[in-house]
Amino acid sequence: MLLTLTDLERAASERLSAMAWGYYASGADDQITLADNIAAFQRVRLMPRVLVDVSQRAQNTTVLGRSIDLPVLVAPTAMQGLAHARGELATAEAAAHAGTVMVLSTFSNTPIESVAAAVPTWFQLYVYKDRGACKALVRRAEAAGCEALVVTVDAPLLGQRLADIRHGFHLPPELALPNLLDRSALMRSPDAGSALQRFVREMLDPSLSWKDLHWLRNNTALPVLVKGVLRPDDAARAMKAGCAGVIVSNHGGRQLDGAIAAVDALPAIADACEGEVYMDGGVRRGTDVVKALALGARAVLVGRPMLWGLAIEDPTRPLTILREELDRAMALCGAPTVADLTRDLVVHGAAPSRSHPRGRRPGRAAGAYRAED
Repeated sequence: MLLTLTDLERAASERLSAMAWGYYASGADDQITLADNIAAFQRVRLMPRVLVDVSQRAQNTTVLGRSIDLPVLVAPTAMQGLAHARGELATAEAAAHAGTVMVLSTFSNTPIESVAAAVPTWFQLYVYKDRGACKALVRRAEAAGCEALVVTVDAPLLGQRLADIRHGFHLPPELALPNLLDRSALMRSPDAGSALQRFVREMLDPSLSWKDLHWLRNNTALPVLVKGVLRPDDAARAMKAGCAGVIVSNHGGRQLDGAIAAVDALPAIADACEGEVYMDGGVRRGTDVVKALALGARAVLVGRPMLWGLAIEDPTRPLTILREELDRAMALCGAPTVADLTRDLVVHGAAPSRSHPRGRRPGRAAGAYRAED
């Protein structure tokens, strides 16, 4: 029975190709941060209230002024067509069914316009070296009805993802990348290695700086959120630059290995930031959502679990599981509404040991896929 997100992960690992699984599941280098994103939630303990009337519970909240039914947004994850024939469109329909927002990746296999027509959409933006092309993409997002831009700032270079290098990650020829200028750099090459690494090196701008954030703010009327912030001073500076909020994130452990876990970085940023604060990385339980909101997040984002739902051809299942777990956790914490998830509910404690690091392929024969791959 597929009762938890970990169950979905295990099932997905048996259905995806080795290349797709390695791309989706792995992190950078030794995958320390990948594992710590999850372990960090286990270091946070709950201090539930008792004798609170929780006979009626509500999970609704607002994000950038929009009402949503669940404080869980869909994180931007690239190339979902590797997991499901309908890719991002299936995810968009699942997000709409849950009454939440989808953040669409620049590297999606589905056009911005199709996703934005199906669900409230924020568009995740990588900044090209070619600013004209970047501006044109922003205009497309605006015209499609996207409600915000999410600019990813933690990838001046691509982290070393060993699984992608070993599996020769590339874009299969049947998949389109309709939001990109040129997909050729993502095709298989004679020298193998990771085509994504080559693409980032050729197309994206490693000189991205605060002046470029100001440039973006001056070239769109949409709210701008900065994704990839782990420091309170950077969060405060983003607010001063006119951004609507920040997403506390270490890119799912896929960039700088050894970086702080997102939930560990969250409280200080929430205290320092006057805008809306979100976080992603390691959310696998409804209790994780409770902890993140109590530590200052307006909502969390989940990425990999949505891919597991696609892989098993049940895109709605991840958000359904989180909704049910969150409802139960709120009741047991004595918090009938999202507003009742306050800092006094959480305390840090010791984490239990894990039998294996996150990133290992569950259910595979020993040696078929190692955490260091």
